Amino acid sequence: MELANIEQLLIKYENAETTLKEEALLKAYFLSDTVAPHLEEYQLIFAYFKVSNDETYTNKINFKTKTRNYTWLPVAASVALLVSMYLGSTKFEEYQERKAAAKTLAEVTKALKIVSSSLKKGHQAFNKLYVYEDSVHKIFKK
Repeated sequence: MELANIEQLLIKYENAETTLKEEALLKAYFLSDTVAPHLEEYQLIFAYFKVSNDETYTNKINFKTKTRNYTWLPVAASVALLVSMYLGSTKFEEYQERKAAAKTLAEVTKALKIVSSSLKKGHQAFNKLYVYEDSVHKIFKK
């Protein structure tokens, strides 16, 4: 491969403009034994890439993951459900008592209106009696 072509590819490589084929050409050139003396520093770079590409990690990686114990979750949900049912039932009972009291109050009010109308009739009768009594007093001038 021509030295001028390799130098142009190196310039493109340093500017991150090379394709994979061009990088393969550079890799093949620098891994060979016929490298120009002024480009030997690049030979170290490509040799490092080859060595690091061939390395594999063989040790087993132990990830310490926390296993969360969610066995208490159904118990907590059950307790929350029971508490909400208890509070809901007491509130419902209070509501029913208020509803019954309102109904009873309405019935008492209706009964008192009936009694009141009867008392008004009696009051009107007493007024007639007072009119009669006043006229008797006028006549006899007591």
